[in-house]
Amino acid sequence: MTSTAPPTIPEGRKAQPDHLGHVIFITAAAAMGGFLFGYDSSVINGAVEAIRGRYEVGSAGLAQVIAIALIGCAIGAATAGRIADRIGRIRVMQIAAALFTVSAVGSALPFALWDLAMWRVLGGIAIGMASVIGPAYIAEVAPPAYRGRLGSFQQAAIVIGIAVSQLVNWGILNLADGDQRGKLAGLEAWQWMLGVMVVPALLYGLLSFAIPESPRFLISVGKTDKAKEVLAEVEGQAVDLDHRVAEIKDAMRREHKSSFKDLLGGKAGFLPIVWVGIGLSVFQQLVGINVAFYYSSTLWQSVGINPSSSFFYSFTTSIINIIGTVIAMIFVDKIGRRPLALIGSAGMAVSLALEAWAFASKTGDTLPTAQGTVALIAAHSFVLFFALSWGVVVWVFLGEMFPNKIRAAALGVAACAQWIANWAITASFPSLSDWNLSGTYVIYTVFALLSIPFVLKFVKETKGKALEEMG
Repeated sequence: MTSTAPPTIPEGRKAQPDHLGHVIFITAAAAMGGFLFGYDSSVINGAVEAIRGRYEVGSAGLAQVIAIALIGCAIGAATAGRIADRIGRIRVMQIAAALFTVSAVGSALPFALWDLAMWRVLGGIAIGMASVIGPAYIAEVAPPAYRGRLGSFQQAAIVIGIAVSQLVNWGILNLADGDQRGKLAGLEAWQWMLGVMVVPALLYGLLSFAIPESPRFLISVGKTDKAKEVLAEVEGQAVDLDHRVAEIKDAMRREHKSSFKDLLGGKAGFLPIVWVGIGLSVFQQLVGINVAFYYSSTLWQSVGINPSSSFFYSFTTSIINIIGTVIAMIFVDKIGRRPLALIGSAGMAVSLALEAWAFASKTGDTLPTAQGTVALIAAHSFVLFFALSWGVVVWVFLGEMFPNKIRAAALGVAACAQWIANWAITASFPSLSDWNLSGTYVIYTVFALLSIPFVLKFVKETKGKALEEMG
Protein backbone atom coordinates (compact mmCIF):
# COMPACT_ATOMS: atom_id res chain seq x y z
CA MET A 1 0.00 0.00 0.00
CA THR A 2 1.55 3.27 -1.03
CA SER A 3 1.65 6.31 1.19
CA THR A 4 -0.41 9.40 0.58
CA ALA A 5 1.44 12.38 -0.78
CA PRO A 6 0.41 15.43 1.27
CA PRO A 7 -1.68 17.58 -1.10
CA THR A 8 -1.30 21.29 -1.24
CA ILE A 9 -4.15 23.52 -0.15
CA PRO A 10 -5.24 25.79 -3.02
CA GLU A 11 -5.79 29.43 -2.25
CA GLY A 12 -9.21 29.98 -0.80
CA ARG A 13 -9.68 26.38 0.32
CA LYS A 14 -11.45 26.14 3.59
CA ALA A 15 -8.82 25.04 6.14
CA GLN A 16 -11.30 23.63 8.67
CA PRO A 17 -13.83 20.99 7.63
CA ASP A 18 -17.51 21.60 8.27
CA HIS A 19 -17.74 18.64 10.62
CA LEU A 20 -14.40 18.47 12.43
CA GLY A 21 -16.03 16.52 15.25
CA HIS A 22 -17.07 13.85 12.77
CA VAL A 23 -13.54 13.73 11.34
CA ILE A 24 -12.17 13.22 14.86
CA PHE A 25 -14.69 10.38 15.35
CA ILE A 26 -13.52 8.73 12.11
CA THR A 27 -9.88 9.06 13.17
CA ALA A 28 -10.56 7.73 16.67
CA ALA A 29 -12.46 4.75 15.24
CA ALA A 30 -9.52 3.88 12.99
CA ALA A 31 -7.11 4.38 15.89
CA MET A 32 -8.95 1.63 17.82
CA GLY A 33 -6.66 -0.65 15.86
CA GLY A 34 -3.75 1.08 17.60
CA PHE A 35 -5.47 0.60 20.96
CA LEU A 36 -5.76 -3.14 20.26
CA PHE A 37 -2.15 -3.15 19.04
CA GLY A 38 -1.03 -1.86 22.44
CA TYR A 39 -3.52 -3.94 24.42
CA ASP A 40 -2.78 -7.27 22.77
CA SER A 41 0.97 -6.67 22.79
CA SER A 42 1.17 -6.17 26.54
CA VAL A 43 -1.81 -8.05 28.06
CA ILE A 44 0.31 -11.23 28.12
CA ASN A 45 2.36 -9.57 30.90
CA GLY A 46 -0.29 -10.59 33.41
CA ALA A 47 -0.43 -14.23 32.35
CA VAL A 48 3.24 -15.22 32.07
CA GLU A 49 3.70 -16.80 35.50
CA ALA A 50 0.28 -18.46 35.42
CA ILE A 51 1.04 -20.04 32.04
CA ARG A 52 4.38 -21.27 33.40
CA GLY A 53 2.59 -22.93 36.33
CA ARG A 54 -0.42 -24.25 34.39
CA TYR A 55 1.66 -26.01 31.73
CA GLU A 56 4.83 -26.61 33.79
CA VAL A 57 6.98 -25.09 31.08
CA GLY A 58 10.58 -23.93 31.48
CA SER A 59 11.90 -20.44 30.73
CA ALA A 60 12.99 -21.24 27.18
CA GLY A 61 9.65 -22.78 26.19
CA LEU A 62 7.71 -20.03 27.93
CA ALA A 63 9.70 -17.39 26.04
CA GLN A 64 8.77 -18.95 22.71
CA VAL A 65 5.06 -18.84 23.55
CA ILE A 66 5.36 -15.17 24.51
CA ALA A 67 7.53 -14.22 21.53
CA ILE A 68 5.73 -16.24 18.87
CA ALA A 69 3.12 -13.52 18.47
CA LEU A 70 5.86 -11.40 16.88
CA ILE A 71 6.04 -13.84 13.96
CA GLY A 72 2.37 -13.10 13.35
CA CYS A 73 3.10 -9.37 13.64
CA ALA A 74 5.66 -9.59 10.84
CA ILE A 75 3.21 -11.54 8.63
CA GLY A 76 0.39 -9.08 9.25
CA ALA A 77 2.55 -6.03 8.63
CA ALA A 78 3.99 -7.50 5.43
CA THR A 79 0.62 -8.41 3.91
CA ALA A 80 -1.78 -5.70 5.12
CA GLY A 81 -0.81 -3.09 2.54
CA ARG A 82 -1.30 -5.28 -0.49
CA ILE A 83 -4.57 -6.68 0.83
CA ALA A 84 -5.80 -3.13 1.50
CA ASP A 85 -4.98 -2.08 -2.05
CA ARG A 86 -7.15 -4.93 -3.33
CA ILE A 87 -10.17 -4.96 -1.02
CA GLY A 88 -10.01 -1.62 0.76
CA ARG A 89 -8.84 -0.19 4.06
CA ILE A 90 -12.12 -0.80 5.91
CA ARG A 91 -12.21 -4.49 4.99
CA VAL A 92 -8.68 -4.93 6.36
CA MET A 93 -9.79 -3.29 9.63
CA GLN A 94 -12.68 -5.75 9.81
CA ILE A 95 -10.37 -8.71 9.15
CA ALA A 96 -8.03 -7.47 11.90
CA ALA A 97 -10.98 -7.04 14.30
CA ALA A 98 -12.12 -10.61 13.58
CA LEU A 99 -8.60 -11.96 14.18
CA PHE A 100 -8.31 -10.01 17.45
CA THR A 101 -11.66 -11.47 18.57
CA VAL A 102 -10.83 -15.07 17.65
CA SER A 103 -7.38 -14.74 19.23
CA ALA A 104 -8.86 -13.42 22.48
CA VAL A 105 -11.38 -16.26 22.77
CA GLY A 106 -8.85 -18.93 21.79
CA SER A 107 -6.18 -17.59 24.15
CA ALA A 108 -8.68 -17.60 27.03
CA LEU A 109 -9.79 -21.17 26.36
CA PRO A 110 -6.69 -23.08 25.19
CA PHE A 111 -6.56 -26.87 25.20
CA ALA A 112 -2.79 -26.96 25.57
CA LEU A 113 0.33 -24.87 25.18
CA TRP A 114 0.53 -25.48 21.40
CA ASP A 115 -2.86 -23.98 20.62
CA LEU A 116 -2.25 -21.04 22.98
CA ALA A 117 0.79 -20.34 20.81
CA MET A 118 -1.37 -20.63 17.68
CA TRP A 119 -3.94 -18.13 19.00
CA ARG A 120 -1.10 -15.75 19.84
CA VAL A 121 0.17 -15.95 16.27
CA LEU A 122 -3.33 -14.99 15.05
CA GLY A 123 -3.35 -12.06 17.45
CA GLY A 124 0.08 -11.09 16.17
CA ILE A 125 -1.18 -11.04 12.57
CA ALA A 126 -3.95 -8.69 13.71
CA ILE A 127 -1.39 -6.45 15.46
CA GLY A 128 0.73 -6.31 12.31
CA MET A 129 -2.29 -5.40 10.19
CA ALA A 130 -3.39 -2.72 12.65
CA SER A 131 0.12 -1.26 12.73
CA VAL A 132 -0.06 -0.63 8.98
CA ILE A 133 -3.69 0.09 8.18
CA GLY A 134 -4.42 2.59 10.97
CA PRO A 135 -1.78 5.22 10.09
CA ALA A 136 -2.37 4.75 6.35
CA TYR A 137 -6.14 5.21 6.61
CA ILE A 138 -5.84 8.23 8.91
CA ALA A 139 -3.37 9.89 6.54
CA GLU A 140 -5.75 9.34 3.63
CA VAL A 141 -8.90 10.72 5.27
CA ALA A 142 -7.45 13.51 7.44
CA PRO A 143 -7.84 17.07 6.11
CA PRO A 144 -4.37 18.39 5.17
CA ALA A 145 -4.42 21.13 7.83
CA TYR A 146 -5.04 18.53 10.56
CA ARG A 147 -3.06 15.54 9.29
CA GLY A 148 -0.20 15.80 11.77
CA ARG A 149 -2.40 16.10 14.85
CA LEU A 150 -4.87 13.45 13.72
CA GLY A 151 -2.00 11.14 12.77
CA SER A 152 -0.80 11.22 16.39
CA PHE A 153 -4.02 9.46 17.43
CA GLN A 154 -2.49 6.09 16.45
CA GLN A 155 0.52 6.38 18.76
CA ALA A 156 -1.64 7.78 21.56
CA ALA A 157 -4.05 4.86 21.15
CA ILE A 158 -1.20 2.33 21.36
CA VAL A 159 0.14 3.64 24.68
CA ILE A 160 -3.38 3.96 26.09
CA GLY A 161 -4.04 0.34 25.06
CA ILE A 162 -0.92 -0.75 26.94
CA ALA A 163 -2.05 1.13 30.06
CA VAL A 164 -5.62 -0.20 29.95
CA SER A 165 -4.41 -3.78 29.55
CA GLN A 166 -2.32 -3.46 32.72
CA LEU A 167 -5.18 -1.82 34.62
CA VAL A 168 -7.57 -4.62 33.58
CA ASN A 169 -5.00 -7.27 34.57
CA TRP A 170 -4.55 -5.64 37.97
CA GLY A 171 -8.33 -5.45 38.51
CA ILE A 172 -8.85 -9.11 37.58
CA LEU A 173 -5.99 -10.19 39.83
CA ASN A 174 -7.56 -8.37 42.78
CA LEU A 175 -10.91 -10.05 42.06
CA ALA A 176 -9.05 -13.37 42.23
CA ASP A 177 -7.53 -12.46 45.62
CA GLY A 178 -4.06 -11.90 44.17
CA ASP A 179 -3.81 -15.37 42.58
CA GLN A 180 -3.13 -15.40 38.82
CA ARG A 181 -4.58 -18.91 38.72
CA GLY A 182 -7.44 -18.12 41.05
CA LYS A 183 -10.89 -19.18 39.85
CA LEU A 184 -13.42 -16.63 38.58
CA ALA A 185 -16.69 -17.99 37.14
CA GLY A 186 -15.04 -21.30 36.24
CA LEU A 187 -11.92 -19.87 34.57
CA GLU A 188 -8.51 -18.98 35.98
CA ALA A 189 -7.73 -15.28 36.36
CA TRP A 190 -5.12 -15.28 33.58
CA GLN A 191 -7.71 -16.67 31.15
CA TRP A 192 -9.98 -13.72 31.87
CA MET A 193 -7.06 -11.36 31.34
CA LEU A 194 -6.51 -12.68 27.83
CA GLY A 195 -10.23 -13.02 27.06
CA VAL A 196 -11.35 -9.52 28.01
CA MET A 197 -9.81 -8.24 24.76
CA VAL A 198 -12.97 -9.51 23.04
CA VAL A 199 -14.71 -6.30 24.16
CA PRO A 200 -12.46 -3.72 22.40
CA ALA A 201 -12.04 -6.11 19.44
CA LEU A 202 -15.81 -6.25 18.87
CA LEU A 203 -16.04 -2.47 19.32
CA TYR A 204 -13.32 -2.00 16.68
CA GLY A 205 -15.24 -4.20 14.29
CA LEU A 206 -18.52 -2.34 14.88
CA LEU A 207 -16.88 1.06 14.47
CA SER A 208 -15.38 -0.01 11.15
CA PHE A 209 -18.94 -0.20 9.76
CA ALA A 210 -19.58 3.40 10.83
CA ILE A 211 -16.70 5.09 9.00
CA PRO A 212 -16.23 5.73 5.26
CA GLU A 213 -13.76 4.06 2.93
CA SER A 214 -10.61 5.98 2.08
CA PRO A 215 -11.18 8.37 -0.87
CA ARG A 216 -7.81 7.32 -2.24
CA PHE A 217 -8.88 3.68 -2.45
CA LEU A 218 -12.25 4.63 -3.93
CA ILE A 219 -10.52 6.60 -6.67
CA SER A 220 -8.12 3.71 -7.33
CA VAL A 221 -11.08 1.39 -8.05
CA GLY A 222 -12.99 3.91 -10.15
CA LYS A 223 -15.59 5.00 -7.56
CA THR A 224 -14.95 8.70 -8.08
CA ASP A 225 -18.42 9.92 -7.11
CA LYS A 226 -18.27 8.05 -3.81
CA ALA A 227 -14.77 9.45 -3.22
CA LYS A 228 -16.15 12.98 -3.70
CA GLU A 229 -18.83 12.29 -1.09
CA VAL A 230 -16.21 11.21 1.42
CA LEU A 231 -13.96 14.20 0.61
CA ALA A 232 -16.90 16.57 1.14
CA GLU A 233 -17.64 14.79 4.42
CA VAL A 234 -14.11 15.11 5.83
CA GLU A 235 -12.79 18.30 4.19
CA GLY A 236 -15.94 20.43 3.98
CA GLN A 237 -18.49 21.39 1.36
CA ALA A 238 -16.47 24.41 0.21
CA VAL A 239 -13.65 22.24 -1.17
CA ASP A 240 -13.30 22.02 -4.97
CA LEU A 241 -13.97 18.30 -5.19
CA ASP A 242 -12.96 17.94 -8.84
CA HIS A 243 -9.65 19.61 -8.05
CA ARG A 244 -9.07 17.33 -5.04
CA VAL A 245 -9.80 14.21 -7.08
CA ALA A 246 -7.40 15.42 -9.77
CA GLU A 247 -4.76 16.06 -7.07
CA ILE A 248 -5.07 12.53 -5.69
CA LYS A 249 -5.01 10.97 -9.16
CA ASP A 250 -1.92 13.00 -10.08
CA ALA A 251 -0.16 11.99 -6.83
CA MET A 252 -0.96 8.33 -7.49
CA ARG A 253 0.40 8.56 -11.05
CA ARG A 254 3.64 10.16 -9.89
CA GLU A 255 4.34 7.69 -7.09
CA HIS A 256 7.23 5.33 -7.52
CA LYS A 257 6.49 1.90 -6.09
CA SER A 258 9.86 1.08 -4.61
CA SER A 259 11.17 -2.48 -4.60
CA PHE A 260 13.80 -4.34 -2.63
CA LYS A 261 16.42 -3.96 -5.36
CA ASP A 262 16.13 -0.15 -5.10
CA LEU A 263 17.71 -0.49 -1.65
CA LEU A 264 20.85 -2.23 -2.86
CA GLY A 265 24.12 -0.43 -3.42
CA GLY A 266 27.47 0.24 -1.80
CA LYS A 267 29.92 -2.18 -0.24
CA ALA A 268 27.63 -3.42 2.53
CA GLY A 269 24.72 -4.59 0.39
CA PHE A 270 22.13 -2.00 1.32
CA LEU A 271 22.52 1.71 0.72
CA PRO A 272 24.05 3.49 3.75
CA ILE A 273 20.80 5.31 4.57
CA VAL A 274 18.98 1.95 4.74
CA TRP A 275 21.53 0.66 7.26
CA VAL A 276 20.94 3.79 9.36
CA GLY A 277 17.21 3.03 9.37
CA ILE A 278 17.88 -0.58 10.35
CA GLY A 279 20.22 0.62 13.11
CA LEU A 280 17.60 2.95 14.55
CA SER A 281 15.01 0.16 14.54
CA VAL A 282 17.33 -2.37 16.17
CA PHE A 283 18.65 -0.04 18.88
CA GLN A 284 15.06 0.88 19.75
CA GLN A 285 14.46 -2.75 20.73
CA LEU A 286 17.87 -3.88 22.06
CA VAL A 287 17.65 -1.54 25.07
CA GLY A 288 15.05 -4.03 26.36
CA ILE A 289 11.95 -1.84 26.31
CA ASN A 290 9.57 -4.71 25.67
CA VAL A 291 10.79 -6.52 28.77
CA ALA A 292 8.95 -3.73 30.62
CA PHE A 293 5.73 -4.47 28.74
CA TYR A 294 5.87 -8.27 28.40
CA TYR A 295 7.63 -9.41 31.58
CA SER A 296 7.49 -6.67 34.22
CA SER A 297 5.07 -8.57 36.47
CA THR A 298 7.33 -11.63 36.32
CA LEU A 299 10.40 -9.46 36.90
CA TRP A 300 9.04 -7.84 40.06
CA GLN A 301 7.77 -11.15 41.43
CA SER A 302 11.24 -12.65 40.87
CA VAL A 303 12.70 -10.11 43.31
CA GLY A 304 10.11 -10.67 46.04
CA ILE A 305 7.27 -8.25 45.22
CA ASN A 306 3.82 -9.80 45.65
CA PRO A 307 1.67 -10.35 42.52
CA SER A 308 -0.84 -7.58 43.25
CA SER A 309 1.90 -4.96 43.73
CA SER A 310 3.82 -6.22 40.70
CA PHE A 311 0.70 -5.83 38.53
CA PHE A 312 0.16 -2.34 39.92
CA TYR A 313 3.73 -1.34 39.06
CA SER A 314 3.16 -2.63 35.52
CA PHE A 315 0.20 -0.27 35.33
CA THR A 316 2.12 2.72 36.71
CA THR A 317 4.95 2.21 34.19
CA SER A 318 2.36 2.19 31.39
CA ILE A 319 1.05 5.56 32.68
CA ILE A 320 4.63 6.86 32.61
CA ASN A 321 4.78 5.59 29.02
CA ILE A 322 1.78 7.77 28.13
CA ILE A 323 3.31 10.83 29.82
CA GLY A 324 6.61 10.33 27.97
CA THR A 325 4.81 9.93 24.64
CA VAL A 326 2.96 13.22 25.17
CA ILE A 327 6.26 14.95 26.01
CA ALA A 328 7.78 13.61 22.79
CA MET A 329 4.80 14.77 20.72
CA ILE A 330 5.16 18.27 22.19
CA PHE A 331 8.92 18.62 21.70
CA VAL A 332 9.78 16.56 18.60
CA ASP A 333 9.13 19.54 16.30
CA LYS A 334 10.50 22.12 18.75
CA ILE A 335 13.93 20.82 19.70
CA GLY A 336 14.41 18.25 16.94
CA ARG A 337 14.65 14.50 16.58
CA ARG A 338 18.40 14.06 17.23
CA PRO A 339 18.49 15.99 20.54
CA LEU A 340 15.50 14.00 21.83
CA ALA A 341 17.15 10.72 20.81
CA LEU A 342 20.40 11.67 22.58
CA ILE A 343 18.58 12.79 25.73
CA GLY A 344 16.67 9.53 25.74
CA SER A 345 19.78 7.40 25.20
CA ALA A 346 21.60 9.06 28.09
CA GLY A 347 18.59 8.80 30.40
CA MET A 348 17.99 5.15 29.49
CA ALA A 349 21.65 4.25 30.01
CA VAL A 350 21.69 5.73 33.53
CA SER A 351 18.34 4.12 34.42
CA LEU A 352 19.36 0.70 33.13
CA ALA A 353 22.71 0.90 34.92
CA LEU A 354 20.90 1.63 38.18
CA GLU A 355 18.61 -1.35 37.62
CA ALA A 356 21.65 -3.56 36.94
CA TRP A 357 23.27 -2.31 40.17
CA ALA A 358 20.10 -2.92 42.18
CA PHE A 359 19.52 -6.42 40.80
CA ALA A 360 23.13 -7.36 41.60
CA SER A 361 22.05 -7.37 45.26
CA LYS A 362 19.38 -10.01 44.68
CA THR A 363 19.58 -12.90 47.12
CA GLY A 364 17.18 -15.72 46.32
CA ASP A 365 13.89 -14.03 45.48
CA THR A 366 14.42 -10.80 47.41
CA LEU A 367 16.12 -7.42 47.13
CA PRO A 368 17.26 -5.27 50.04
CA THR A 369 14.84 -2.40 50.65
CA ALA A 370 17.16 0.33 49.33
CA GLN A 371 18.01 -1.56 46.16
CA GLY A 372 14.36 -2.47 45.64
CA THR A 373 13.38 1.22 45.80
CA VAL A 374 16.16 2.16 43.36
CA ALA A 375 15.06 -0.61 40.96
CA LEU A 376 11.45 0.60 40.96
CA ILE A 377 12.37 4.25 40.40
CA ALA A 378 14.91 3.35 37.71
CA ALA A 379 12.40 1.11 35.90
CA HIS A 380 9.91 3.97 35.70
CA SER A 381 12.67 6.39 34.69
CA PHE A 382 13.78 4.03 31.90
CA VAL A 383 10.28 3.85 30.43
CA LEU A 384 9.92 7.64 30.68
CA PHE A 385 13.19 8.34 28.83
CA PHE A 386 12.35 5.74 26.18
CA ALA A 387 8.85 7.10 25.60
CA LEU A 388 9.91 10.74 25.32
CA SER A 389 12.60 9.85 22.80
CA TRP A 390 13.14 6.59 20.93
CA GLY A 391 9.55 5.42 21.29
CA VAL A 392 8.34 8.26 19.04
CA VAL A 393 11.46 9.64 17.38
CA VAL A 394 12.40 6.42 15.58
CA TRP A 395 9.05 6.32 13.78
CA VAL A 396 9.39 10.01 12.88
CA PHE A 397 12.90 9.41 11.52
CA LEU A 398 11.79 6.38 9.50
CA GLY A 399 8.96 8.36 7.95
CA GLU A 400 11.22 11.27 6.98
CA MET A 401 14.81 10.14 6.41
CA PHE A 402 14.55 8.08 3.23
CA PRO A 403 14.52 9.53 -0.30
CA ASN A 404 11.10 9.40 -2.00
CA LYS A 405 12.26 6.75 -4.46
CA ILE A 406 12.96 4.13 -1.77
CA ARG A 407 10.81 5.28 1.16
CA ALA A 408 8.17 2.53 1.13
CA ALA A 409 10.61 -0.36 0.63
CA ALA A 410 13.14 1.04 3.12
CA LEU A 411 10.43 1.46 5.73
CA GLY A 412 9.43 -2.16 5.21
CA VAL A 413 12.99 -3.41 5.75
CA ALA A 414 13.47 -1.23 8.84
CA ALA A 415 10.16 -2.40 10.31
CA CYS A 416 11.12 -6.02 9.66
CA ALA A 417 14.42 -5.47 11.47
CA GLN A 418 12.48 -4.02 14.38
CA TRP A 419 10.21 -7.08 14.67
CA ILE A 420 13.26 -9.40 14.54
CA ALA A 421 15.05 -7.44 17.28
CA ASN A 422 11.84 -7.37 19.32
CA TRP A 423 11.59 -11.16 18.98
CA ALA A 424 15.25 -11.60 20.00
CA ILE A 425 14.79 -9.61 23.22
CA THR A 426 11.43 -11.18 24.04
CA ALA A 427 12.59 -14.74 23.43
CA SER A 428 15.88 -14.36 25.31
CA PHE A 429 14.84 -12.52 28.48
CA PRO A 430 13.51 -15.46 30.57
CA SER A 431 16.65 -17.54 30.00
CA LEU A 432 18.97 -14.55 30.45
CA SER A 433 17.27 -13.55 33.70
CA ASP A 434 17.61 -17.12 34.99
CA TRP A 435 21.32 -16.87 34.17
CA ASN A 436 21.97 -13.44 35.71
CA LEU A 437 19.33 -10.72 36.05
CA SER A 438 21.87 -7.98 36.75
CA GLY A 439 24.03 -9.11 33.82
CA THR A 440 21.00 -8.96 31.53
CA TYR A 441 20.48 -5.30 32.42
CA VAL A 442 24.18 -4.61 31.89
CA ILE A 443 23.69 -5.84 28.30
CA TYR A 444 20.73 -3.47 27.81
CA THR A 445 22.81 -0.64 29.33
CA VAL A 446 25.60 -1.27 26.81
CA PHE A 447 23.15 -1.02 23.90
CA ALA A 448 21.76 2.25 25.30
CA LEU A 449 25.30 3.64 25.51
CA LEU A 450 26.18 2.46 22.00
CA SER A 451 23.13 4.24 20.61
CA ILE A 452 24.71 7.60 21.51
CA PRO A 453 27.73 7.45 19.14
CA PHE A 454 25.48 5.81 16.53
CA VAL A 455 23.15 8.83 16.52
CA LEU A 456 26.04 11.33 16.63
CA LYS A 457 27.91 9.75 13.72
CA PHE A 458 25.22 8.39 11.39
CA VAL A 459 21.84 10.04 12.03
CA LYS A 460 21.08 13.38 10.42
CA GLU A 461 18.48 15.80 11.73
CA THR A 462 15.28 15.83 9.65
CA LYS A 463 13.44 18.58 11.51
CA GLY A 464 12.13 21.29 9.20
CA LYS A 465 13.21 19.55 5.99
CA ALA A 466 10.81 18.73 3.17
CA LEU A 467 10.61 15.06 2.24
CA GLU A 468 11.94 15.98 -1.20
CA GLU A 469 15.20 17.16 0.41
CA MET A 470 16.08 13.72 1.75
CA GLY A 471 18.83 12.09 -0.22
